[in-house]
Amino acid sequence: MIALKDGRLCVSGPMTMASAAALLAAGLAQLPQASAGVDLAGVEAVDSSGLAVLLEWARAAGRPLAVTAAPPALSALAALYDLDGLLGLAPAA
Repeated sequence: MIALKDGRLCVSGPMTMASAAALLAAGLAQLPQASAGVDLAGVEAVDSSGLAVLLEWARAAGRPLAVTAAPPALSALAALYDLDGLLGLAPAA
């Protein structure tokens, strides 16, 4: 679900309501070592719960996250709520 690679939190699987609590806890535990940001290339599905997890990680880090490979659905949600700049989302290639 979450692995730390080269200073990045690499998320895989769904970022949905069903997985949000586990993602939040796992990410918070590894966040101090994730100075290079968050890689979402392995995310299969996302809903607003995934956006909430990213916002909580950013709050806990005390800085905007550098989020790479954001799924289009996540980028659309972030833009809808005017949060895309706060999270520093970079779209999936």
